[in-house]
This record gives sequence, C-alpha cells and structure tokens, in this order.
Amino acid sequence: MPRYKLVIEYDGGAFAGWQRQEDGIVTVQQVIEDAFAKFTETPRMHASGRTDAGVHARGQVAHVTLERTWHPNKLQGALNWYMRPHPVSILSVEEMPIDWHARFSCIGRRYVYRILNRRGLPALEIGRVWFQPSKLDAAAMHEAAQRLIGHHDFSTFRAAQCQANSAMRTLEHLSVERLGDEIHVHASARSFLHHQVRNMVGTLAMVGFGKWSADDVTRALEAKDRAAGGPTAPPDGLYFMEAFY
Repeated sequence: MPRYKLVIEYDGGAFAGWQRQEDGIVTVQQVIEDAFAKFTETPRMHASGRTDAGVHARGQVAHVTLERTWHPNKLQGALNWYMRPHPVSILSVEEMPIDWHARFSCIGRRYVYRILNRRGLPALEIGRVWFQPSKLDAAAMHEAAQRLIGHHDFSTFRAAQCQANSAMRTLEHLSVERLGDEIHVHASARSFLHHQVRNMVGTLAMVGFGKWSADDVTRALEAKDRAAGGPTAPPDGLYFMEAFY
C-alpha cells in the first residue's frame, strides 16, 4: 500500500479549519478527502498540524495511504481538478516510505503572521492580513520577541481549549520585520500550542503600540496565566509556511 506526501496551499478564510467536522461544516481535510473519493478511494488524511478557521497555508503537509499505486503527477492533477472551485491547491505529491508520517516524522514547523500597518483599508488583502491603521514600532516588537525564545512554560500564550498535555515548548525563532506597509512576524518551533502564535503576535502588538515594554512581555511569560498576556490576534494574518523533516 503506497503512502504519499502532499504539500498543500489554501485560503483558510473559506474553511472552518483543517480538521473534518462531524456537523458537515466545510474544512480543508474534507475537501481533499472528498476529491479523492471522486476518482479513487476515500483515504484518511494525516496533517503535519491542524490550522484553525481563517488560518491560511502555503506549505501544509499531509499524507495518505492508498490501496493502489498512482503516478504522483496524475494524483496531483486529479485532486486539483476535483477540488475546484475550492481555494485549495496540491503543490506537490511524493511517494514516501510506509513508515513516514506527516505529523510524527515532523521535526519543526514555521509560521508567518502578516500585519498590514497603514491608514488605508486593504482592498486586495481582505481576510489575508490583520489590518492595523495605528503605527506599530516593528523594532520594539522584535526586541520584545527575543524574550520569548527558548524553552519555557507558554501557558500565558495557550488557548483555554488547548488539548496539549504540557505547556512546555521550545521556541526556536521569533522575529519581527517591517516590509513597507507590512509587518511580518516569523515563528519556528518543533510544535506550538493552540493559538500560541496568534497570542504572541497580539502581545507583541501591545509593544508595537507603545502600551507595553519588553519587560512587560517577560512578566507576562513568567506569569504562566493567559489573563496576563495580550489579546489574541485574528486568524486572517496567520500562514502555515512549511513543515521540516
């Protein structure tokens, strides 16, 4: 039984997240699995990580195990055809060893959060950025972000509904840069807690607005209490960029 690795791009604004739901709400996993069913079997997909409603992906990774062998290009073409008009694209398909797993073989994940920081409302990027018309200090945000790098208890940045057994995580990289009217927050780790990136971005925005200092971010981290952190940034600006193996 061949196993295939799929690299997937999607606009999360059209879906109720990655994971298939029992109530029939449209999700990314459902759209891809339904596409498989239209020309072959209905496999169970496993992803490198789940994304929430509204969160986008440029390099989500998933795998499926099928009963028959397909040429990767034919599999890619068929899936993209049958998924139309949903905003999902299979960027590549690769046959993998049967013991390879999209989630458990993954050793790292990278996200980017986009903030549109200008006075004018977005016309072309609605639903794909967090719009903030007030000026943000990206340099101050970057300085404060360095306080979060390392192995910590990230309870302050963990959603109440997070199902992880432990809030201990190792944040390998967190940086903030301004690119014209946009501010990008880059985050990399082996794994993240539910809403961790969005909660960190919301906290760093408090620094960008001049309402918090880097020391306030440290105090929030050390409090290990969600109430001590900043607001949760909306899902619109978050992108799952890639998974490492």
